[in-house]
Amino acid sequence: MRSMPRNDPRQYDELAAEWWRPGGGFELLHWLAAARASLIPPAARPGAVLVDAGCGGGLLAPHLAGKGYHHVGVDLRESGLRTAADHGVRPVNGDVTALPLATGSADVVAAGEILEHVTDLPGTVAELARVLKPGGLLVLDTVNDNPLSRFVTVTLGELVGLAPKNLHDPALFVRPQRLIDECARHGVRLRVRGARPTLGGLIRWGLLRRERTGGRIVPTGLTAVLYQGTGRKEERS
Repeated sequence: MRSMPRNDPRQYDELAAEWWRPGGGFELLHWLAAARASLIPPAARPGAVLVDAGCGGGLLAPHLAGKGYHHVGVDLRESGLRTAADHGVRPVNGDVTALPLATGSADVVAAGEILEHVTDLPGTVAELARVLKPGGLLVLDTVNDNPLSRFVTVTLGELVGLAPKNLHDPALFVRPQRLIDECARHGVRLRVRGARPTLGGLIRWGLLRRERTGGRIVPTGLTAVLYQGTGRKEERS
C-alpha cells in the first residue's frame, strides 16, 4: 500500500478487500462489531432505524440480523459503502461531522471505531445526538488517549499487524471523560466500560491469518486502551 499520512481516509480504498477477508487486517473489527451489537436491544417498534456512523464495510450487519432495524450506514468512502450494501446495509455517502440525515430520525446510533478518527469530536458528537430520537440509544466504542493506548494501538499494534500501518493518529484518541462531557452537552448520559480482545483469539489470529479465529471482545473494568459506551438521549419535557 502507498505511504499516506496518518488517518488519511483514502487508505480505506486500498484496504477495501480486507473488510471481509477471513483473518485479514480488519479481523479485530469483526470482534468489535459483535461486541457493539450485543449492546443493541431488539427494535422497540416496527420500522425502527439504526444509523451506523462510519459504517465502513458493514461489519455490524450480520450481528443485527433478526433485531428488526432498518440499517442505514453512513461513510465517507464509496468503496466501503459498496461492500456494506452487499451485506444488506442501506448506504449513505456522508461525513459523520455533518450527517445527511434528518434530526431525530434514528432509534439507535452506533459509532464504532470512528471517534478516534475524527478531527472535530464536538461536532461529531453533536451530529450523533442530533439524529437520535429522544429516548434513543447511542452505542459506541473507541480508543482511550494515554501512553499505554498509544503504545498498544499504534507502536505494538502496527508492529505485529493488529492494525494497518498509519491508520490511526494517536493525537485523535479520546479520553472517556471528555466523551462523557461532550455527550452530556447534547442530552445523552453516557456510561462507559472497558473492553479487551480475548488472548486466545489474538494468538489464533497471529498463527492462522487466513480464517476466522473466533476471537471476541469482552468487558473489563479497565478503560485504559479500549472502551465501550452506551447512553440514551433524554426525553423532551
